[in-house]
Amino acid sequence: MKQVVSVSLGSHQRDHEAELTILGERVAVSRRGTDGDLDRAAAMIRALDGTVDAIGLGGIDRYLIVRDRRYEIEDARRLAQCATKTPVVDGSGVKNTLERDLVQQLHDEGIIRRSQTVLMVSAMDRFGMAEAFEALGYTLVAGDLIFSSRINYPIGSVDELAELARKLLPELARLPFQQLYPVGEDQITQSDPRFSHYFAQADIVAGDFHYIRRYMPDDLTNKVVITNTTTGGDVDRLEEAGVRLLVTTTPVVRGRSFGTNVIEAALVAVTGFLSDHPDWGQVVRQANLKGTRIALRPSRQESRP
Repeated sequence: MKQVVSVSLGSHQRDHEAELTILGERVAVSRRGTDGDLDRAAAMIRALDGTVDAIGLGGIDRYLIVRDRRYEIEDARRLAQCATKTPVVDGSGVKNTLERDLVQQLHDEGIIRRSQTVLMVSAMDRFGMAEAFEALGYTLVAGDLIFSSRINYPIGSVDELAELARKLLPELARLPFQQLYPVGEDQITQSDPRFSHYFAQADIVAGDFHYIRRYMPDDLTNKVVITNTTTGGDVDRLEEAGVRLLVTTTPVVRGRSFGTNVIEAALVAVTGFLSDHPDWGQVVRQANLKGTRIALRPSRQESRP
């Protein structure tokens, strides 16, 4: 059986173990949180190097892929270089294929409609998803500046997003990662509702769950949420807020959806291909890694006037 470990900068309280079947092969996967401690994460990667088939970087992106440009996060690069034998991946190769396809599928099935407004809490790390929404005619609001920098400026198109990425990411990528993204205990702090009106105006809330969790208001009645890395407790919270439908971009296994870094690491472990391989997109699609749709509190939707 292949062995995959996700070393995460997130809280250890979200640790999990499970077994996946990828292209007919069993893969034991586990997630180990380091509570935002980069040195601890580096030591863990060094200890795992050569002992497992692939390592995922959790709670941090190594690469942000925006159109034909790839921006590398310095802290993630240093972590990845702690392994010299075992491949280290961050999930960006899966996001760019799997999430793009998911949006198209939900649209084709009528689960979402182009008359709806989409709030992507962060789109630079899911540019493929953002492009898919815009290409299908959805009104897109990208909240990268709002939720990562607390700058109250909504981004209204993928062209504007790409231009901002070109101007900002070369410098932002050099900053300590905890200045850009909640890590460790910051992932489980109380919600900050100061930007709740962006949620209220949206029909679909999509993107990284830690940003959603940190900024979501108490009332998300009738919303569709498209996200990932949700635990049973996260699902309960979305249900209490009145979310109509939760769609995870990767499968739910033993009560939670794993991050894309885990899925990418499992694919690498089984196939030996990295995301720059010319057949990578075909491999992702052949693995048939279906997300999960969870209907939440439909009665609340029906009772609305």
